[in-house]
Amino acid sequence: MFERVQQMIIKEFTQALRDPKMRAIVFVAPLIQLFLFGYAVSTDVKNVKLAVLDLDNSIESREVISRFEHSGYFQVVERITEENRIAQALDIGSVQAVVRFNHGFGAEQQAGRTAEMQILLDGTDSNSARIIMDYAGRIARAYTTNRLQATIVRLTGTAKALEPVSLESRAWFNENLESRNFFIPGVIATLTALITLILTSMAVVREKEIGTLEQMLATPITQLEFMLGKTVPSAIIGYIDVALITLVGIYWFDVPMRGSLPLLFLSVTFYLMSTIGAGLLISTLSQTQQQAMISIFFFFNPAMLLSGFVFPIANMPEPIQWLTYLNPLRYILIIVRGMFLKGIGIDILWPQLLGLLALGVATLTLATLRMRKTLA
Repeated sequence: MFERVQQMIIKEFTQALRDPKMRAIVFVAPLIQLFLFGYAVSTDVKNVKLAVLDLDNSIESREVISRFEHSGYFQVVERITEENRIAQALDIGSVQAVVRFNHGFGAEQQAGRTAEMQILLDGTDSNSARIIMDYAGRIARAYTTNRLQATIVRLTGTAKALEPVSLESRAWFNENLESRNFFIPGVIATLTALITLILTSMAVVREKEIGTLEQMLATPITQLEFMLGKTVPSAIIGYIDVALITLVGIYWFDVPMRGSLPLLFLSVTFYLMSTIGAGLLISTLSQTQQQAMISIFFFFNPAMLLSGFVFPIANMPEPIQWLTYLNPLRYILIIVRGMFLKGIGIDILWPQLLGLLALGVATLTLATLRMRKTLA
């Protein structure tokens, strides 16, 4: 038995890796996507392009503008002099925000009255717009606080103004709030799923398409040996990709790995049971490699969207949230992000591991029953 399975595994590795293009898909493509997520895909909002329309041109308005320039978030790229230029700049996308001061901004403050400034945002990207508004609000609040302190000093004659209540924020686990630390661990889950789905489904469909499946089943090989020979190579390549992405993430992108590597690979084992099982199911439903490829993306795209990889599950409608419990990507993302960023272990992650194992066993069982019916 072991000799026949060994020969099957050697055959599958030879077929999968003898083509240079396939080797590139299996080992190079994951690294390319990892670098894209590490460098190009980011939700961080920096160097916001800002335009200024200062109709007051007072000391006070210039001080607020200076605070925007030196905040580290904004870059003043244009000084607007006409009202109609505001809409034009936002429409063509040359700026992301505009700060507008009316006549009398400084005089209102000197008279002790409330002075108003206007911030106009390009809301096309709602997430970035909310972050930019938060940055602008912080700058405005800091300016107001300083002005209030100066007024108290002037009116009371005290040497030091009363200190206001201050709020100091501290982020745990991802201290600098870098989006790459959030995305790169998730790449382990998404790319491993995609690679193993392709390899497993294509391995069986290819035999159907070229007509060698019947010849192979006519040999002494059993159905169990056939399935092991088809799935073990995909699992081994999955482990290699996980190790490769993990090493690059830690040593190139400086993503912290605070958890246990053995626990990571145990979780990946349970996860591979689900992805390989799904690949086998797809192979039993497809007659050609084109059908298998289309079926993979019909499965993979919804799984990724409902996993929490990009969009928080908590923001989804409640029926959809319940549906995500059938998605193995949901569990593995919680596990890898928890281990990489938080350093949590099995004492906290055991519900996720149990859910992943249950899905893996169920998927493999269903795939095995379907495969036996197909091979019979």
